[in-house]
Amino acid sequence: MHVLKQPHDDGSETNPEARSGDIPAKLGRAIVITSGKGGVGKTTTTANLGTALAARGARVALVDADVGLRNLDIVLGLESRVKYHVLDVLDEQVTLDEALVRDKHNETLFLLAAAQSREKDEVDTQKMRDMIHALRERFDYVLIDCPAGIELGFKNAVAGAQEAIVVCTPEVSAVRDVDRVVGLLGNAFRPQLIVNRLRPAMVKKGKMLSVEDVNAILRLPLLGVIADEPEIIITTNKGEPLARSRDGATASAYHAIAARIAGEDVPAPAPEEPKESFFGKLGSIFGGKR
Repeated sequence: MHVLKQPHDDGSETNPEARSGDIPAKLGRAIVITSGKGGVGKTTTTANLGTALAARGARVALVDADVGLRNLDIVLGLESRVKYHVLDVLDEQVTLDEALVRDKHNETLFLLAAAQSREKDEVDTQKMRDMIHALRERFDYVLIDCPAGIELGFKNAVAGAQEAIVVCTPEVSAVRDVDRVVGLLGNAFRPQLIVNRLRPAMVKKGKMLSVEDVNAILRLPLLGVIADEPEIIITTNKGEPLARSRDGATASAYHAIAARIAGEDVPAPAPEEPKESFFGKLGSIFGGKR
């Protein structure tokens, strides 16, 4: 199995240009958010974790590495503000300052959008690595939204990253794809797991894999679990990440995961199992179907 090579970089070296409180005194952490399989919620996860980290006061840059199919700007509600994109920076047509878009609600959260009408093979991997390094000099966290698949787009997205978060839904196909991605990443990226779109009621009925089922195969440190809630779809369509609020269990889960990323010793959040209704219990007692 071919494992991606990772430069030895623990993020501890100092930034000689750090002269103000707005610039991290040491290189920030570059984390790629991936899964292999498309449609599991990588972009929504990236937007919400970035929002939650910025709410803690961290300077955060979100990089959309899905060249040709960008969506992170829509999820953040910033599509009308995007003028330049990743390839404009890599081609030296504009500076990072010109391409970075500040979030409308948090002054420490920024987006670097992907190109919408270009191809993935136009990305120079070394230039991508250099750009991520430049962002690490300025931000505490650089979260890279990885495109689906494990081909060139994946390799470009992990260029310059030191860590990985893998997003997996409780489906056999998603688990298999994540297992493949983890094998490609190797241990150098220290991959951690978020189980997304869990439905506790279906797990309880044996109709969906449990978190334990998923991690019996993947065996990764668990950052947290996000429930499959309609509210996530609603807020995503509005361009308002759920993590802008702390109200509700799912928003709280994103903030708890952000705290764990930041190194706080807090429990991995997990959705509560639904309480069985009185009529449901009656149906069970009398052999009725539920």
